[in-house]
Amino acid sequence: MAISTSRRSSLSRLLAFASTMATVMALSLAALGTAQAADDVLRFGVGLYQPDKEKNDATYRPLAEHLSRQLGRTVKLYTVDTWEGLAKSLANGEADIALMGPWGYVLANHVAGAQAVASILYDDKPEYFAIMVTHPKSGIRSIADLKGRTFAFGDKGSTSGYLIPYHHFQKNGIDPDKYFGRVLNTKHQAIEMQVTRGEIDAGADYNRNRDAMIAEGLIKAADSVVFWTSAPLPNDAVAVRADLAKDAAFVAKLRAALESVRAELRRTPNLLPARYTGFVAKDNTFYRPIRDAGLATGTLATQ
Repeated sequence: MAISTSRRSSLSRLLAFASTMATVMALSLAALGTAQAADDVLRFGVGLYQPDKEKNDATYRPLAEHLSRQLGRTVKLYTVDTWEGLAKSLANGEADIALMGPWGYVLANHVAGAQAVASILYDDKPEYFAIMVTHPKSGIRSIADLKGRTFAFGDKGSTSGYLIPYHHFQKNGIDPDKYFGRVLNTKHQAIEMQVTRGEIDAGADYNRNRDAMIAEGLIKAADSVVFWTSAPLPNDAVAVRADLAKDAAFVAKLRAALESVRAELRRTPNLLPARYTGFVAKDNTFYRPIRDAGLATGTLATQ
């Protein structure tokens, strides 16, 4: 299925940095190497998992401090509010390490050679699911019922909120711009809240977010119905920028630091958000399902 003009325009904005990134990387890697030798600070970028940056920083600061102790280096945490922005920061050297969604990681890997070193565990599992949700009174029971209705995707850098549902629609011959009455792009939490309030008919999310919002009392389970679930997807990645990935000793030390989180959680429960149970070593091959979806939809340029 061809991607519509408006969708192509949105996707071109998402990947606009790709055309210049190779030049930027070539000019900056030497300078970065020199700067890193003089500056022992590791810059740790984290996606916006919480409702705002302040809460996000507070949530992930204990993890940054743990990594700092394990690595023997200062780890400076900062939140990046879009997956696209986090992919850019890792690709252009503004971040050394990033905890990022799978699609954001695949972008950074594809464009600038960033490398996954681990995947986060949720209830001891390294995988999760994209879902589509609706209000129980909407009358929507399947994708066939979505025609002419309002549908919300996540931001363009989201795996479960955008890439995977878009790929599913494409495989079924559906052009969202023509099939739905109105298409939105917003944050995961906003999608769930707007669905439960009946402000939109349906939207894309992921099971962990819905579960967490129900557990925190932000939405009621009875007000949200899951009518589609994807195949298992790889959890969020911890990735390092391309030149740092070449330092095998550093990568091994970082993986050991991440794998030590599981034991440390028994002493420091706030090291990760609820139900996150640690990290497991993974590499680029674990994220192949996301890469394949990106290539199939044309959102990831072939090389």
